[in-house]
Amino acid sequence: MQKTASPPVSGLLRRAKLRHFLRARRAQITPEEVGLVNMERRRTPGLRREEVAALAGVGVSWYTWLEQGRDINVSESIVNAVSDALRLEGCERDYFHRLAGHNPPQRTDGQRRDTTQARMHALVEGWSSNPAYITDRYGRIELASRSARSLFRINVQGDNCVVKFFTDPSTREKYPDADTVGRGLVAEFRAQSARFPEDPEFGRIAEWVCERSPYFAALWDCHEVDDPCQSVRKIVHPDAGVMVFDRMVMRAPTCPESHLILYIAKPGTDQAEQSRGLAGCHAEAA
Repeated sequence: MQKTASPPVSGLLRRAKLRHFLRARRAQITPEEVGLVNMERRRTPGLRREEVAALAGVGVSWYTWLEQGRDINVSESIVNAVSDALRLEGCERDYFHRLAGHNPPQRTDGQRRDTTQARMHALVEGWSSNPAYITDRYGRIELASRSARSLFRINVQGDNCVVKFFTDPSTREKYPDADTVGRGLVAEFRAQSARFPEDPEFGRIAEWVCERSPYFAALWDCHEVDDPCQSVRKIVHPDAGVMVFDRMVMRAPTCPESHLILYIAKPGTDQAEQSRGLAGCHAEAA
């Protein structure tokens, strides 16, 4: 008997991620949010498959196959229609496009571009006195500045930002808003995994951390995605107290697998002076 060829592992992984993502997003939308009258008690939260299909203007069977992760062709117009039905925005839509096998559409936002450019100039000017480090595609530290190693207690040889945050209580204690930071790290890690759908290492890391951190497991099941960019970080320093930084994540066009993470103390605050002082202390200690 002739054997049927098995589908590539990369395709299976990508469709499995797509299946879980669509189910999670469908469960998080109430009928009232999309203008449907809910006249009966429902066994499960969120929308039904047939309701998503109707909102997207596609067949129920076809949407069911999509959510089941079957090997079907999905056009960009269908991805956009389903995105609208599930109220996906920004990074969520990009994530869906990648899992469906498409490049995300280019978005133009003049205000965001101008703001990012201004922040990048500020970061470059403050580079020498602020923490900075580089991570690989999985969030493992490849290189860290002296001030970053001191402030974050980084072990450059293999420290993973996600693993360290969720398995080391002393790391989480550094962040007054640890819940916000943790949620962001998980969302960024999931978005990054979609850039390399053929790489099973993301799944292995997530499974390993899930076994050791129920908190991570709960966030991972939410299927939230976010693109690492600019954010604000509050960090507790044993000597300087709570320091407030702008955190900027940049991906070089020539090296998309690596991320450059820069921290700069908020300008015009006491933290900026503290950061310069701490940088000097690090230099003397070295």
